[in-house]
Amino acid sequence: MADMTATRSKTRPPTPPGKLLADTVLPAIGKTKTEIAKLLGVSRQTLYDILDCKQPVTPQMAVRIGKLCGNGPRIWLNMQAAHDLWKAERSVDVSKIPTLDVA
Repeated sequence: MADMTATRSKTRPPTPPGKLLADTVLPAIGKTKTEIAKLLGVSRQTLYDILDCKQPVTPQMAVRIGKLCGNGPRIWLNMQAAHDLWKAERSVDVSKIPTLDVA
């Protein structure tokens, strides 16, 4: 079987975990956002902020989401880190920082 690896254009940011939750995961679960917030033990506003990508998925939230979805926290944390790093690499000016040679 051929290796099927998804590729993403380098100009497109990685999908933030909140968008995946909002567009794919929560509709598949079939519960309201209010019910999901209650199950996660967070306020509706906190959940809405994550789903609207106004707030990142923290390690604590990744643990909660990973437990709820049954896939563990690492995937949610890795998605957030990839998204944050992509943005940082495009916004932080490193032009005056030298790269040191290691002996």
